[in-house]
Amino acid sequence: MIGQEQHTAIKKSSSYLYLVCLVAALGGFLFGFDTAVISGTISLVTRDFGLDAISEGWFVSCALLGCIIGVIISGKLSDKFGRKIVLILSAFLFLISALGCMYAGTFSSLIAFRLIGGIGIGVASMVSPLYISEFAPSRLRGTMVSLYQLALTIGIVTAYFTNAYLASHSGENFSGVVAEKILSQEVWRAMLGLGALPALVFLFSLFLVPESPRWLLSTGKRDKAEKILIKIDGETAARKELDAFATQDVTTVEGSLRTLFRPVYRKALWIGLLLPFLSQVCGINAVIYYGPRILEQAGFTLNNALGGQVTIGFVNVVFTFVAIFTVDKWGRKPLLYVGIGGAVISLVIIGLLFQFGVTSGPWILIFILAFIACFAFSFGPVCWVVIGEIFPNGIRGKAMSLATLTLWIGNFFVGQLTPLMLQGLGSSWTFWIFAICCSPALYLTWKLIPETKGRSLEEIDSYWQEDYLKK
Repeated sequence: MIGQEQHTAIKKSSSYLYLVCLVAALGGFLFGFDTAVISGTISLVTRDFGLDAISEGWFVSCALLGCIIGVIISGKLSDKFGRKIVLILSAFLFLISALGCMYAGTFSSLIAFRLIGGIGIGVASMVSPLYISEFAPSRLRGTMVSLYQLALTIGIVTAYFTNAYLASHSGENFSGVVAEKILSQEVWRAMLGLGALPALVFLFSLFLVPESPRWLLSTGKRDKAEKILIKIDGETAARKELDAFATQDVTTVEGSLRTLFRPVYRKALWIGLLLPFLSQVCGINAVIYYGPRILEQAGFTLNNALGGQVTIGFVNVVFTFVAIFTVDKWGRKPLLYVGIGGAVISLVIIGLLFQFGVTSGPWILIFILAFIACFAFSFGPVCWVVIGEIFPNGIRGKAMSLATLTLWIGNFFVGQLTPLMLQGLGSSWTFWIFAICCSPALYLTWKLIPETKGRSLEEIDSYWQEDYLKK
């Protein structure tokens, strides 16, 4: 315990809270940027290396293998060594990947650096929202975690714009052999290498933030955790958090992943496995990645389709702000009900428009934007909020690793199957299948997901205990 005189020297700072959470959210920016930047490089890399269809697919999908590796290792590493050091690792991997891709001399080395970047994505996609959920006070936790999703969407839009800008200036003359090659002759190198700038900012900023107070408590560093909690939310709130942590069942503080398979945490396990998976199979990445192709099938020209893709990116960013401003006011469940319901309706209508040939005019784009908007204030941010809250302290890293893994599995299936569905089933059934896959999330929200607005992580853990005892 730290003394009373030290308590008075520590002052609550809202700006400190926001700055630390914004730094952690930069992991989401890098995640979004690295995921979206690949779309502008595929044809260029295929041309410069003379790739066949298999090699082209490997160039796109190799990062996914890295993501899976990153997710698998990040849970155990973050529980053992802390959240901060693993975030630093992810920033370092992003940096190495961006620079390595920019200067790659062979296709094999390009693949190797893309794989390294994928590991960084996997690590950041799990540890960034985990860190924020443990750092933020309960009354602001939903808002702070939603910053991660906001940063992710901004990363996607930034990648679209930087790709377009660099492509428009390719072919111009630049002084220096290296600059000429990177910025003009093989502009895909600049597209991929530009990620080094935000990676550097992320890396150096992380040295200025503290460790997660929840992780410090779980490793017996109570004094350090107490100082951070007081600075985040004041002495009274910090005392409440510390007392709640002290009364926890020791098996939930120091446990293995087997703890999740105990009957008391069975609901939490199902939520953690299903919610991230369903958030992907609703078709969001099909729209993000294959938007131009879908819009071309609706009769848009290529230039208009790409313009529509940028519009999709902007809507994704704007409606994420709805979650930021409402998730801690209205709660998690209302946003999920409205957003998922709106997404299902939008998907069904898009399928009907394709089915009846109503492809002229703005209607297809309007309802695609409606789907994006519904996802952006519900599934997108609230999924990260919920899975960051529902697991016990001592195994939260491992548990979120498992939950995030199901997200990447869903992402993989959508990425692999969407072109086949568009070609074999057509646009109508593609969107109807996404609507069918999205619908179970409404039942999951109603039946299993508790409302966690305003509850501390320890209170949520106690809820599972009490809920189990009622049976």
